[in-house]
Amino acid sequence: MPAQRGTRGVQSGRGPHRTYSVRARRNRSATTVRNNRNRFVAGRIVLTIVLVAAGLKLVHIQAFEASALSERAERQRTTIVDIPAERGSILDRNGAELAFSVETRRLWVNLRQMRLTWEEYAREKPESGENFDTRAAEIADHIAGRVPDLVTEDELLAAFHKDASFTYLVDDVEPSVAEAISEKYPEIGYEKRAKRVYPGEEVAANIVGYANWRTDSEDVSEHNLHGLAGLESYRDDDLVGTPGRQIVDTAQGGDVVIPGTERDMQPATPGSNLELTIDSDVQYELQRSLAAYVEKVEAKGGSAVILDAHTGEVYALANHRTFNPNEPPASADDMGNPAVSTPFEPGSVAKIVTATAAIEAGVAKPETTLAVPGSMRVADHTVHDAWSHATQDFTVTGIFAKSSNVGTLMLADQVGPDRFLSTLKKFGGGQRTGIGLPGESPGYVPPRDQWSGTTYGNLPIGQGLSMTVVQMTSMYQAIANGGVRVEPRVVKAKVTPDGRRIPEPAPESVRVTDAKTADTVKNMLRATTQGGDYAYSGTAPEAALEGYQVSGKTGTGQQVDPETGRYSNRLHNITFAGILPADEPRFVVGIWLDAPDTTIPGGSSAGALYAEIASYLAQRYNIPVSEESGPRVKLVR
Repeated sequence: MPAQRGTRGVQSGRGPHRTYSVRARRNRSATTVRNNRNRFVAGRIVLTIVLVAAGLKLVHIQAFEASALSERAERQRTTIVDIPAERGSILDRNGAELAFSVETRRLWVNLRQMRLTWEEYAREKPESGENFDTRAAEIADHIAGRVPDLVTEDELLAAFHKDASFTYLVDDVEPSVAEAISEKYPEIGYEKRAKRVYPGEEVAANIVGYANWRTDSEDVSEHNLHGLAGLESYRDDDLVGTPGRQIVDTAQGGDVVIPGTERDMQPATPGSNLELTIDSDVQYELQRSLAAYVEKVEAKGGSAVILDAHTGEVYALANHRTFNPNEPPASADDMGNPAVSTPFEPGSVAKIVTATAAIEAGVAKPETTLAVPGSMRVADHTVHDAWSHATQDFTVTGIFAKSSNVGTLMLADQVGPDRFLSTLKKFGGGQRTGIGLPGESPGYVPPRDQWSGTTYGNLPIGQGLSMTVVQMTSMYQAIANGGVRVEPRVVKAKVTPDGRRIPEPAPESVRVTDAKTADTVKNMLRATTQGGDYAYSGTAPEAALEGYQVSGKTGTGQQVDPETGRYSNRLHNITFAGILPADEPRFVVGIWLDAPDTTIPGGSSAGALYAEIASYLAQRYNIPVSEESGPRVKLVR
């Protein structure tokens, strides 16, 4: 019994504790479930918030930013590039091309992409032995073999290994060759270019000038074919045309154009052609004759020009030094044009001003006789004739035909300085001619209020003032044209891309003197080319042309010695201006020789060179011979 009670007592005592433990476990389980449920709900809420936010952002983007993002993406894959316009041609008066353009290609390579491509290839296939260097060497060898006259293999290898992401390789490649190279080697791209061609090479180069691509920047848009000298520069706006614009798709950071993606936005408009007054055959002959004569008399240089006697059109204009514009000029001096840019003291050839003023003023007639001494005093300066002589009776014609300084100053005293200066200005002294070429100098005539006592002892004989050979020749054109000076010009017309021919504005003209005076002066100057004994011989019988009357004037102007700053007795400007033929003027020729050796036969006069040029002109243009030889007049009584 006790034992049994004891057993029950124990069991009865443990019951309540066990009930509590079960309940605790149940409570903990319920709490866990509630916690999990709460976390799940919270997670769903967070996820819902994120999705809603993402949805709202997407809606915002689609509704408000889609257009801007689309445009940004489009800009990243498209590029606008210029389409070069075809440059206009330059033609002579007969339609012969002096300058034109041909289409070429310029090869380039994206070095950055090429390096990445071949570095990856070398890692993936090291057994091939191929890498960027081997590929570059292969391409360089191939290109050099296709265009050996344009680039060497060494030059190409240097370009491939330069520290840059992009580089140009070679210019002036023929389109078909460039396409073949690019097809064989996709790394090599090309852009359209144009090459300027000068078929006459040195012929008229100082007039036509030079045009080339500006490659001082790697920016393709800055590469344009522009004139750098001569008419190519002076009339660049007419010749260059208007570039077009093109859209292309690009890859690899915008450096490489994807073939076949080009779309034109605006086509290029070609430039206008220029028609010149120049006759390229005459130009060639004048350049050849002048260069040979300069060499013969060992001159430092020289220039010459041929003008139409009535229209002032320039048939030829030459300098002793020229260049071949198909090749890069050696220096800027080579591209210069001294015939319009370099003035000089003309000497006695400028006595035409004094002669015209004297005849027009009526102070003398061609047959008027003056007793001319061998020298005369002007202020503190003594003027001499070029040869020693006692006082002699010269006709006015003789004073100019024999080029007496003293006789000229005696006439100038009667004319007076104001009338002389007025006549000089009408002849164009101290003024640009308006020939239409860059760099033209106006020459120099001292202002009237700056004249000293000796100024009027220099100007009438062609010292103390300066002019270009074009200015000098223009003076004689006025006399040949009945006293009317017409602006010389080299451009006749321009022809627009649509074929319209637009003549240049009419040149300005100035009446220098009346027709009777001009005719008198012209006839007086025929005596310059007379030969024979002292009483009849002018200063340039070698300038005479058989069968034709020739009017002309020689000149010998002293140059300033750079060492002493004084007039030199050994350095001279030798000049000649002549009218062919004198009875029916067709051409006027002007020549300047810079410091020839006057001890060499022909060095003290350009008359022989004039005769050579005049003979060519007479034959080329079939100029009729003069009906009569003209009177032979006595120059010294």
